[in-house]
Amino acid sequence: MTPVKYKIIDEIAVIEVSNPPVNAISADVRIGLLDALEVLSLKDDVAAIVITAPERTFLAGADIKEFGKKIDAPSLGQICDKIEKMNKITIASLHGTPLGGGLEVAMSAHYRIAAPKTKVGLPEVLLGILPGAGGTQRLPRLCGVSMALDMMITGKHVPIEEAFENGIIDEIAIDDKTIENGISYAKKIISQGLGRRPTSEITNKIQNKKDIEESISSAKATALKKYKNLFSPHAIIKCVEEGLNLDFDNAIKNERRLFNDCIESPQRQGLIHSFFAERAINKIPELQNGKSLEPKKIGVIGGGTMGTGISMAAMNAGFEVVMIEQNQDAIDKALKKITSTYDRSVRLGRMNSQQQNEIMNLFSGKTDISQLKDRDLVIEAVFENMDVKKEVFIKLNQICNQNCILASNTSYLDINEIAKVVDNPLRVIGLHFFSPANIMKLLEIVVADETSDDTVCTAFNLAKKMKKIPVRSGVCDGFIGNRILSKYLVATYHMVEDGASPFHIDRVLREFGCAMGVFQVIDLAGGDIGWATRKRKAPFRHKDDRYVEIADRVCERGWFGQKTSKGYYLYGEDVAFLTPNPEIEVICSDERKRVGIMPREFSDQEILDRYIAAMVFEGTKILQEKIALRPSDIDVVYTNGYGFPRWRGGPMKYADMIGLDKILDNINKFAKEDPRFWSPPLLLEELVKNNQNFDSLN
Repeated sequence: MTPVKYKIIDEIAVIEVSNPPVNAISADVRIGLLDALEVLSLKDDVAAIVITAPERTFLAGADIKEFGKKIDAPSLGQICDKIEKMNKITIASLHGTPLGGGLEVAMSAHYRIAAPKTKVGLPEVLLGILPGAGGTQRLPRLCGVSMALDMMITGKHVPIEEAFENGIIDEIAIDDKTIENGISYAKKIISQGLGRRPTSEITNKIQNKKDIEESISSAKATALKKYKNLFSPHAIIKCVEEGLNLDFDNAIKNERRLFNDCIESPQRQGLIHSFFAERAINKIPELQNGKSLEPKKIGVIGGGTMGTGISMAAMNAGFEVVMIEQNQDAIDKALKKITSTYDRSVRLGRMNSQQQNEIMNLFSGKTDISQLKDRDLVIEAVFENMDVKKEVFIKLNQICNQNCILASNTSYLDINEIAKVVDNPLRVIGLHFFSPANIMKLLEIVVADETSDDTVCTAFNLAKKMKKIPVRSGVCDGFIGNRILSKYLVATYHMVEDGASPFHIDRVLREFGCAMGVFQVIDLAGGDIGWATRKRKAPFRHKDDRYVEIADRVCERGWFGQKTSKGYYLYGEDVAFLTPNPEIEVICSDERKRVGIMPREFSDQEILDRYIAAMVFEGTKILQEKIALRPSDIDVVYTNGYGFPRWRGGPMKYADMIGLDKILDNINKFAKEDPRFWSPPLLLEELVKNNQNFDSLN
C-alpha cells in the first residue's frame, strides 16, 4: 500500500502522507511524493496543492535507518526542490511535531499553516549531522540568521506561537483538523490573489550584513565554548555563513557537501547509536506481559537532596505528593529548598506564578508515616543503610494498602533483601534516581526476583510521565551505573597510587569529552557517600585485593567536596573553578611512601586506556550476568547519568568503534600487573574470538 495518495477537491489538490508509526520520510514516501507532484503539475484544473499527513503528525523527519546507504529513490533535497519550483501554489498544513526533514518539506512549500500546539525544529545536530535538504538555507530566510542558527545548533523544538511570530509559519489554525485547515487556507490565498512564493526568493531577513556577521560571530563563540568536541554545530555555522555568499542553487550544493562530511564523522555514528539505544530501552519482557497501574498519589520518605528532587519530579508530572520526615524542622528545610527551586524557575521565565502555585499545591510534608496509607506508590529515599531501609519497609508493609507499590531509591543495596520484609514482594521495586532528581533524566528501574510485570510496567509508565529515561536493571551491588563506577574508581585510584595526579586524570577525561572528571564527580556527589560504601564492603573484601587508602585519608579530614567547600578541589565565592586542593598531592605522596610504591609517569593515552578498559570490563560482566539486557542499555545509562560523551555512543559502543580486540589486549596487559582485578571476562574473549562486537548483542 502506497504511503502517499492524493485527491482533488474543487481546484485544491490534497496530498496525504501516511507512513506509521512516526511518518518518517522513507524512500517510499519520497517516491510517492515525487510521483504525486509530477502528476498534479500537469493538471490545469488544480490551482493549489496542500501537503498533509492527517494521522499522528506531519512528516517527522528522514528515515534514520537510510543514512549512509545508497537507495534508489529521489533524495529529500530533490523533493523539496520540486515542491518549491512547482507551477502551482504549494501549502504545508502542519500538526504534531514536524521536525528535521518534515520542517524542511514545509519550508520548501510556498505557505505554511499549523494546528495549535504544533512544535517545529531542525534537531539534526543531535544526530551528528546538519539539515541536508535545504534547511540551512531556507530557515534563515524565514526567521533570520540568529534564530535559525540557535534552532539548528541546539536542536530545540520551537512552539508554534514563536514560529509564527518569527515568520516560520504563516498562520495558526483554530483546531487540529489538518486537511480542512490546509484546504481553507489554500482557498484564502487564492481568493486574495496571492501567487507562488518560493522561500529561496525571500531575502528581507538576510540583507543586514552587520546583523548577520554579529549573529554568526556569536554562534561561533557559543559553539567553541559548548561544542568544541563536536563536528556538526561548526558545520552548520559554516553552511549558513558560506551559503549566504552564494546563489541559492550553489548554497544547496555546498550544504550537501557539508552534510556528507557530517555523515562520515565518527560522531554521527555515536549519536545515531545513542538515538536508537534510547528507543530500545522499552523493549523488555515485562512490558510485553504486564499492565501498568495508574498511580495518582505518591509518597516520598526523606526530605534530603534526593527526597526533595524526587518530590519535585513527581509534582512536575502532576502527582500529589506527601513527604515524610522525622521532624518539622526537616520538613521546613525541604519545603524551603523546593520553594526556592520553583522561585528560580519563575525568575528565569520557565513558568509563571500561577503554574508555581498549582505545583506547590500538590505538596504536603508530614512527620507521621501513617499519612501514607492512601498512597498508590511510595518511594523511600532515606540514608543508604540496609537496616534503616528495612525498618522503613516494615512500617510501609503495615501501613500501605496491598496494591501500593513500594520503591527504594537505593544506589547500591540489594532490592531482594529489602523485599523480604514485605508480605507481598511482587510490589517491591528499585527506582534509582540521579541527583538532582528533578533535572537528571536517567532512572534505573531495578527489578527484583519477585517483582511483578505489572509493577515494572507501572515504574516505566511513571518514568514516562516524569519525562525520565528508564533503563531496566537486575539486582547486584550498584546495579548498572554504580557497579561500573565502582570498577573504574578502583582502577583510577590504582593509577593515582602508582603516580598519576588526580588532576591529570580529570583533565584527560574532560578532553575525551566527559562532562566531568572522576574526582570532580566525587566532589559533586560528596566523598562521604563513597566512604560509607567502602566501609560497608570492607568485611567482604578479599585479603589479596589491592586496596588504596588515599580516598579514606581525604574523607578522614572531613573533605567531602562541594558540601564542605573542600575535597579534591577547593570551592567558595572567591575560588576559581577547578582549583586543586594542594594538600591532595601531599596525601598521595605520603600514601605512596607508606605502601612502598615508587611513583611513575602516566601518559594521557594510558590513563584513557585504563579508564575505558575498566568500564568495558565491568560492563561485559554485567551482560554475562544478565543484569543489563543489552549493551546499548549500558550506553544509555552512561550517556544520560554519568557524563560519558553522547557523541561517542557510550562505553560499549565506543569499545566497538576502537575494536574489542584492542580492549582485550589492554586488559590482558594490565592483568600481568594485577590478575585479580583484571582477569578478562569470558564474554569479551568469546566476542573477540568469534570476530563479533557488542552491537551484535543488541
